[in-house]
Amino acid sequence: MKIKVLTRNPSDYVRESKHDIHKLNRNYSSTEHPFEAEREYQRAVNAVKLERVHAKPLLGSLDGHRDGLTCLAKHPSSLSTIASASADGECRVWSLAERTCLATWQAHEGVVRGTVFNPDGSKILTCGDDKTIKLWDATAWSDIPVETIVSKAMVAGLSHAADSDQFVTCGESVQLWTTGRAVPTRTFQWGVDSVHHVKFGAVEKHLLGAAASDRSIILYDTREVGPIRRVVMNLKTNAIAWNPMEAMVFSVASEDYNIYAFDMRNLQRPVNVQMDHAGAVIDLDYSPTGREIVSASYDKTVRLWATDSGRSRDVYHTKRMQRLTSVAWSLDNKYVVSASDEMCLRLWKARASEKLGLMRDRQRVALDYSEKLKEKYAQHPKVARIARHRQVPRHVMKAQKEIRTIKEGKAKKDANRRKHSKPGAVPHVSEREAHTREEYE
Repeated sequence: MKIKVLTRNPSDYVRESKHDIHKLNRNYSSTEHPFEAEREYQRAVNAVKLERVHAKPLLGSLDGHRDGLTCLAKHPSSLSTIASASADGECRVWSLAERTCLATWQAHEGVVRGTVFNPDGSKILTCGDDKTIKLWDATAWSDIPVETIVSKAMVAGLSHAADSDQFVTCGESVQLWTTGRAVPTRTFQWGVDSVHHVKFGAVEKHLLGAAASDRSIILYDTREVGPIRRVVMNLKTNAIAWNPMEAMVFSVASEDYNIYAFDMRNLQRPVNVQMDHAGAVIDLDYSPTGREIVSASYDKTVRLWATDSGRSRDVYHTKRMQRLTSVAWSLDNKYVVSASDEMCLRLWKARASEKLGLMRDRQRVALDYSEKLKEKYAQHPKVARIARHRQVPRHVMKAQKEIRTIKEGKAKKDANRRKHSKPGAVPHVSEREAHTREEYE
């Protein structure tokens, strides 16, 4: 007689110790699991719901300033060090890891308009309404400046080159300086009353972007004598940020509640227009990867954007946070720092639901699986609705509703004018073409 016996290897199902996890044998045959897609869809819905449940982006606030903050400066090599300046002339250096103030000193008499670290992080440059540019030692934390330069006019902005001893200031004109010299190396002008913001390029270190009082954005090359070209916007530009991965791409924060991304090789129309804010965009900064932007607005919110999207992926706000003045994205791509009028710096997570700290392998695998499910079912209506829904303050919601009503009314009026006019008399102008006018030297 022949007898068949079922045998199993104990190593396939028996744990070596009680601390090991149980082994689970899975059958991946689609015929054995006819409801696999339905189960995955339900898991995707649960994953996107849990993402919103665990979305707690605010990590903490840093108090100490006695007046509204005006500017922030990231340390070029230390991930946890950041400098801030306020309207009463005080500068502070903070440790984000310990959430403490490392140093504080009275830098200027009046508002501090700009602060920046030099490329190796050993010095800090500041400028203010007292018409002075001061160089401070960032290692000894002395309240006596290493060098003081007295300018002929008020200095409204400051930016340092990434790999040289040159820095640039703006005011009545754009001036290029070299550390150690008391007079500017070069002065750039293009017939404007004043320039209120200037920024060195992140990749092409010799490129400069400046925002002027006549609503224009002017591009300079430090190797040339004059400016290259400029583009005139419908409303004032508050800040400029260069993409750290694409040399020719920069974004501007506009007074008309939008962010415009330009390719400097073709300034006739912006590459992208990002519209979600309900107030003037005051400041913006790129992530180190160049794929995302963070913006600070007068509507008391911080928004995060994908560079190829027209709508924000997340919005941060608190009950006590007032109008934003400055924002910065950390060099490790994990955190965002914002400064506002009520004298506070706030530290946020770049991913609102990201789990910080150590994770076990099983946790990491489960999170990766959830991310893939959300990506796979991102276009399904229920998943998309949950993923994009955000609670915003009441004043933002009312302002967005009013803006939407204004835009719908204008679109309806243009459509009626186009309908009752000769063909081509009232052309259709897209959002990207309605705000710019390019000019050459």
